[in-house]
Amino acid sequence: MYVINTQNILGFFHRRFINTHLFSSPYQQHTIMVSSDESYLPLPSETGEYGRIDTATLRRKRTKVFALAAVASVVLLGLVVIVLKSPFIETCRNLVVPEVIYTNPPEREYVPRGFGEGVSEKSSRVGFKTLSAGSPERTNKMLLWQRSAYHFQPEENWMNDPNGVMYYKGWYHLFYQYNADSAVWGNITWGHSVSRDMIHWLHLPIAMFPDKWYDENGVWSGSATVLPDGKVIMLYTGSSFASAQLQNVAVPTNISDPLLIDWMKFESNPIIAPPPGIGITDFRDPTTAWYFPGDSSWRIVIGSKDSNKSGVSITYKTEDFLYYDLLPGSMHSVAGTGMWECIDLYPISTDKTVGLDTSTMSGSGVKHVMKVSLDDDRHDYYAIGSYDLEANTWTPDDPNIDVGIGLRLDYGVVYASKSFYDPVKKRRVLWGWVPESDSESADVLKGWASLQTIPRTVRFDQKTKTNLLQWPVEELEQLRGRNTEFSNVDLPAGSMVQLNIKTANTAELDITAEFEIIDQQTASPDDVVVGRYDCNTGGGASGRGALGPFGLLLLADEGLSEQTAVYFYLETLPNGNINTFICQDGKRSSAANDVIKSIYGSTVPVLDGEKLTLRILVDHSIVETYAQEGRTCITSRVYPTKAISEAKIYLFNNSTDTRVTATTVKIWEMNSAFNRPYNFENTTGNEF
Repeated sequence: MYVINTQNILGFFHRRFINTHLFSSPYQQHTIMVSSDESYLPLPSETGEYGRIDTATLRRKRTKVFALAAVASVVLLGLVVIVLKSPFIETCRNLVVPEVIYTNPPEREYVPRGFGEGVSEKSSRVGFKTLSAGSPERTNKMLLWQRSAYHFQPEENWMNDPNGVMYYKGWYHLFYQYNADSAVWGNITWGHSVSRDMIHWLHLPIAMFPDKWYDENGVWSGSATVLPDGKVIMLYTGSSFASAQLQNVAVPTNISDPLLIDWMKFESNPIIAPPPGIGITDFRDPTTAWYFPGDSSWRIVIGSKDSNKSGVSITYKTEDFLYYDLLPGSMHSVAGTGMWECIDLYPISTDKTVGLDTSTMSGSGVKHVMKVSLDDDRHDYYAIGSYDLEANTWTPDDPNIDVGIGLRLDYGVVYASKSFYDPVKKRRVLWGWVPESDSESADVLKGWASLQTIPRTVRFDQKTKTNLLQWPVEELEQLRGRNTEFSNVDLPAGSMVQLNIKTANTAELDITAEFEIIDQQTASPDDVVVGRYDCNTGGGASGRGALGPFGLLLLADEGLSEQTAVYFYLETLPNGNINTFICQDGKRSSAANDVIKSIYGSTVPVLDGEKLTLRILVDHSIVETYAQEGRTCITSRVYPTKAISEAKIYLFNNSTDTRVTATTVKIWEMNSAFNRPYNFENTTGNEF
C-alpha cells in the first residue's frame, strides 16, 4: 500500500517553495522563447488552457496537505529529540575515523544497480570475465570497429530505452534513456535526436534532466501523445529522491519549434502516485494516450505487478492531462509473469497493410496488440487480442500465447521496445533497445554502450493470423550500395560454399536469401520426437540432423575460428508435419574472453508453398535477422577480433541427409548513416 510519509510532505514543500521560487535550474541550456500565444504552451494553472480545475477542491486538497505537514512536523521533531539524546548517538560521537591517504587520485567508484532501479547491472550476468586495459584480445582498433555505422546510437556514453517517439512538423523525434557522464547506467536523462527519414539522425541537446525531487533519481521511460490541436504531451516516470516511481508530465515550451528543443515539467507534478496495493518501485512507463469519445477522456496504461507476482496493466483516464482517475480492476493480468514495464497497446488492421492511429477503436478489421517487457527475464512479449473500451478489458485471441507466456517480439537481446503511429506513411513503427553483450569494462574503454534496432514497420500477418510481421522501414534501402547476387547455389548435405562479393566491407551488409529443400530424406527415428530440438541446446550450427542446420556464416575469419551463423533447422513431428526453427549462433562469434556468446532463436511458421526466407542486417557488432517476412526476429551482439577487416561469407548445409538449394542470395554493401550533432548555424534546411 502506498503511504504518504513525512518525506513526501517535505518533498511537497521543497517543490512548491524552494525549487519554484528560490533557485533556477542549473541544467537549463536554452532560453525559453515566447513568440505568441499560439506558440507558447504555459504551465497549467487554475485558469490554464489544460483544464477545468475545481478551485474549491484544490483549496481543500491544499488544506489537507498543510494539516498533514503540521502533524508530521511535530512527530518528526519529537523523534529528532529522542534520537539525539540516545546512547547510540553519544557512542557515534566518540568514534575515531582513520585517515585515508591516496598515493594517486582514486577512480570514481561505480555503484552496482539492480532491477528495482530500472536497469540491471550488466556485469552481474553469469559468464563474464573482466577485460583489463591493454588486453591482447581486444585492442583499441577492435573496440573502435565495433561501433555501428547505420544503427542509431549517441555520440558517446550509455543509452537504453527508446522514449517519446513521434512525428512532429516534418521531423521524426527519438528520445531515449541516456547517461551523459559515463558508458554505464546511471544519472538517467532524456537524450534527444531528430531525423527526416528515421535513418539519418541529428543529435540535439538533452531534453530533460533529473532536477526535481520527483525525478532526481532518474527521468525514466515514457511516451508522447500528439493532441488533435498539435500540442504535445510527454508522460514519463520519475524516480524520486525516495526511489518512489511517480508519473509526471512535460511539455515543449515552444510548440512552433519543429525541433522541440526546450521542455518544461508541469508545476503540479507528480500527477500520479502508485495506487493502494502497488509497491512504490513497481509502477512505471506510461503509454501513449488514446481518446475515448464516449466520455471525452484520454486513457493511458501503466505497468506493474501485484502481491502474487502477476503482471498487471493499470488504466487511468484524464480529460486535461492534469488530473487522472484510476479505472477499477486491471485491463489485463497474467499470473506468474512478474513486473510488466514498457507496456505498449495499439490497434492493428487485420485486413489492410496500413497502420492505425493509436485512438482507433476496436471494430470490424481491427485488433489490438498488447506488448509487455518482463523485468524478470528481460524479454519483450506480445499477443494479439480484442480491446473492449467500455469495459476497459483486453482479451487475447489465444490464452495459450498470452503476453508474457507466448510470442516474443525478438528472440535475441532486444528489450523495452516502443512503437508509434507515423501519420506521413500511415504505418506503425517500432523501436527496441539493444544492449551490449560484452563486459562493462569494455564499454568504459569504448566510451559508449548500447544502440537501437533499425526502426521496424509492424503489421498483422494475414496468413497465420497469429503473428505480427516486423520489417525494416523502407527508408533503410537508400543506404544500399554495390550489390552482388547469386542464384541456385547447390548445397549437398555436409557442404559449404564461400560467396565472393564485390566489396571488402563485409561488416556493413543487407542480405536477403531464399532456400528450398531438394531430395528431402526420411527423418531418422531420433528426429521424430516432439520438442526435442531447441536452438540453444541443439548443438548450434555445428550440430547435425536429417533436415538441418543450413544457412549462412557471417563475419567469419579465414580459418573459421570466428563466425556468426544464421540458419534453419527442421524437425519432423509424429504426424509427419515439419516444425521449422530459425536460429542465430554466436558461440564462435568472438575469441574475446569477456563476451556472452549465445545461441538465440525459436520456431517460425512456414505455410504450404512458401520458401524459407531470410533478411539479415549486419552492422559491425550487431546482427538482425528477419525470417519469413518478419514472423520471427532475432537480434544479437557479436564482437569479432580476427574478422574485422575482410570477413568472409559462406553458405552451408550441415544436415546429414538433405540437399538444399539457395535459390537467390542478394548482398548489398551498406553506406554509413553519418549521424551527427545538429548544426544550428545551418538554416538552409539541407541537414544532410
